[in-house]
Amino acid sequence: MKKLNRWVYAVVGVIVLLMAGLVYAWSVMSKSIGASRPDWTKAQLSLTFTLVMAFFCVGCLLAGIFAKKVSPKIYVLLSGVLFLVGFLIAGMTGTSPAMLYVGFGVLCGLGAGFAYNAVMSTMSAWFPDKQGLISGILLMGFGLSAFIVGKVFAAVTPTDGSDAWQSTFKVLGIIIVIVMVICSFFFVKPGADFKPPVAAKKKETREPACDINTGAMVKKPAFWLYYIWAILISAAGLALVAQATGIATQVGTTVSDGSIATVVGLISICNGLGRVVFGALFDKKGYKLTMILDMIVFVVACAILILALVSGQFAFIVIGFIVGGFAYGGVTPTNSAIISDFFGRTYYSLNFSLINTNLLIASFASTVAGKLYDASGSYMSTIYMMLGVTIVGFLVFLCIRRPAKEK
Repeated sequence: MKKLNRWVYAVVGVIVLLMAGLVYAWSVMSKSIGASRPDWTKAQLSLTFTLVMAFFCVGCLLAGIFAKKVSPKIYVLLSGVLFLVGFLIAGMTGTSPAMLYVGFGVLCGLGAGFAYNAVMSTMSAWFPDKQGLISGILLMGFGLSAFIVGKVFAAVTPTDGSDAWQSTFKVLGIIIVIVMVICSFFFVKPGADFKPPVAAKKKETREPACDINTGAMVKKPAFWLYYIWAILISAAGLALVAQATGIATQVGTTVSDGSIATVVGLISICNGLGRVVFGALFDKKGYKLTMILDMIVFVVACAILILALVSGQFAFIVIGFIVGGFAYGGVTPTNSAIISDFFGRTYYSLNFSLINTNLLIASFASTVAGKLYDASGSYMSTIYMMLGVTIVGFLVFLCIRRPAKEK
């Protein structure tokens, strides 16, 4: 295929991640599913999101391990097939959540991970001069997916206790596989002689601290400290994403389902915006200011949501979701940019896959949040958990140092 303007590849990457990112629409989807299965607990439903995040990490890691042997185009095609099969299986869920776990949790999770790695390793290679910005732009699609898909899902799927959500799942699977097949033809990496158009205009380009493989990377304290930080801050974001509908419903007892879905969708919109802003900030100011501001915004979001639950004012929920979504948007582009800045581009695909396994651990935050709600009957416990992990994250951040530049 003839090489195109590099921004065409960026747009295709956003479209693919828009499809793959629908796993983040779980908060909206779970309302219809929970209404049709009233005997399932919050913890049982939340386990679905934990599984999809866990297998997202597995898929991303597998794609990184075999990146040298398998074309990213194949991973995009495989992702479409897994989404199709996963949604078909989930659409046959009966009285037990097992089929939902296997279909949405395992297969859709794997599909999302394959697509995620293929996009980030292929499309970001066209922008060696803008690693933070392109990471933010690409990941914006992943973040906005929950809003777009969530709104569509809520519009066509009632929460009246019926199994209408199963038909919606099957249609989503068909749409995704069609889009993935079309987009797969655009997964072409730049040649070894490729140079970014703006490179000549730059007076100074920040070189990576080192360019090392995964084995050498995991021996660096900077990797593990950042990994722990990413787990903690991702846990805060995932807890909010997974429980957003419940939090909004607890305060907005008279608010319609459509309005709830819209407000929950604000997390996704601001998540997408945060990814671009924090990605660009990383390029200009580096990791320290980016991470500090991200944690400050998270703390502010928690304070606003606590005020919302205490006062019962739905307006604070809206503001809290806007701020919280923006904060969570800062984590993923920082993951990508840190790997490139600290450890280089040569082994980026596998190194990036490894850093993303932080979600494997962080994903349990949604299940913990569900259990905390079952025990307390209030989502205040979820907000306190978010605040706690963010504070611990700040303590870990104080120990992170960019590796010394290797000659």
